[in-house]
Amino acid sequence: MTEKSIDKFIKSHHVMALSTVDENGLPYSCAIFYAYNDKENILIFSSEKSTAHASHFEKNPFVAFSIYLETNIVGKIKGVQGKGKVTEASATDRMTYIKRFPYAAIAPLTLWRIEPTFFKLTDNSLLGFGKKLIWNKQE
Repeated sequence: MTEKSIDKFIKSHHVMALSTVDENGLPYSCAIFYAYNDKENILIFSSEKSTAHASHFEKNPFVAFSIYLETNIVGKIKGVQGKGKVTEASATDRMTYIKRFPYAAIAPLTLWRIEPTFFKLTDNSLLGFGKKLIWNKQE
């Protein structure tokens, strides 16, 4: 398996759990819609600056996230865990997000991008129980 397996999984979903750290060093998690630019390996999401998680990553831009298939069958467990850095989105990111969520074109959007530094794919249906595929960004 290659990183293409990770791309395929991420592109087949649209909701992730995003985890941040608040000003007291405590964890915080929320669910967000995202779009994925596989050419740049960027996750794009919308969040107003007034949200708790946005105030967290504006102070500490490093986040963790999870994208997963909900199932209670062990052999079908699939998911991606990741880490990365949040920055403001670009005009290209906006087009990627609107292509994924066309109704967002008329909404006032505050968009962000996550530049992943790490992915771990678990796919019990392909890799077998307990096997993982790891990707780390090359500096």
